[in-house]
Amino acid sequence: MAESAVDNVRAVILAGGKGMRLRPLTTVLPKPLVPLGNKPILEVLMRRLGSFGLKDISICTGYLAEIIMAVCGDGSKYDARISYSGEEKPLGTAAPLARIPDLPETVIVMNGDLLTTLDFGKMIEFHKAQQADFTIGVYKRDVKIDFGVVQSDDDGLFTGFIEKPTYHYEVSMGVNVINREVIAGIDPDEYLDMPDLIQRVHDQGGKVALYREDCYWLDIGRMDDYATAQEEFAGMEDQFLGIKK
Repeated sequence: MAESAVDNVRAVILAGGKGMRLRPLTTVLPKPLVPLGNKPILEVLMRRLGSFGLKDISICTGYLAEIIMAVCGDGSKYDARISYSGEEKPLGTAAPLARIPDLPETVIVMNGDLLTTLDFGKMIEFHKAQQADFTIGVYKRDVKIDFGVVQSDDDGLFTGFIEKPTYHYEVSMGVNVINREVIAGIDPDEYLDMPDLIQRVHDQGGKVALYREDCYWLDIGRMDDYATAQEEFAGMEDQFLGIKK
């Protein structure tokens, strides 16, 4: 049987944050365990990963780690194999990767508060085809400004006026495919966020690729995002879980 792109790929879920913007929900629950329907966000992510054959999962924990470990266990109830890597103090979104032992050559890393229909398998295939060191999942986001924007030159003189413009950006989805060699260069005791790691790889001559896909994506960071996620999950549960009919 031909080797699949996801064979020997570890999935890492970053689940150590305090989720301050989702309080009071996160006062007693870690953000990845906040429910969508009758499932925690973390379970939704793991079941979607499993639908692509990504069943070897490491969860990086911090805040209320014991609750995450009690709920998820060894992963058998999700048909997965879960290991845990903890931090005693906040280390950012990149440094915890260096604390995970026995990583394979390719790792797909994601935030533990995402709701998405992203095709993880295709993203990994793209990363390998590009022979990239680091691949960032990006999403097109339109930002509407509800005010008139005044333009000026360096002398502060008026040059133009745009009424309620919409700007288009590509934002990071919080899903990245990373080679083991990149992670091996991280000091496990230094504070390091993912944007700083990406910049470091680029500055050192590494290849950083962007993966684009027409999919649904939502970062569940605020209470209004959570309300949206509840509505979307209720109408698209099978798609988010990767259930094929």
